[in-house]
Amino acid sequence: MYHRIEFIGRLGNDPESRFTPSGTQVTNFSVAVNMYRKNADGERDDETIWFRVAAWGKLAEICNQYLSKGRLVFVAGEIRPGENGSPRVYQRNDETFGASYEINARDVKFLSQKGEVEESSEEEPEDTPF
Repeated sequence: MYHRIEFIGRLGNDPESRFTPSGTQVTNFSVAVNMYRKNADGERDDETIWFRVAAWGKLAEICNQYLSKGRLVFVAGEIRPGENGSPRVYQRNDETFGASYEINARDVKFLSQKGEVEESSEEEPEDTPF
């Protein structure tokens, strides 16, 4: 069986790196993918999907060294299902629910330069699950 997921989004936090007991480096970071569409009333409807990414070995080392919050990245990998085979569900500050997906990265491409982040006048979203 083979499955693959690919997405482009912005890091929601700085990467966190650690080592397994066997010495393998793993770097975790969250990526927000924003989707925009018009609703039935013709108004813009924004939706954010969160992915929790784990990079391993040499890829973990590179991600930890060069990625930072706000950077635009392309990620390809496999979905790691939760205990019940579903995504992680969480409650936002506004009492609605969201979901995040766990991804084992096989490829991460940096699409923005180090230090280059999205310019936005909006406040930081308070419903970041990580």
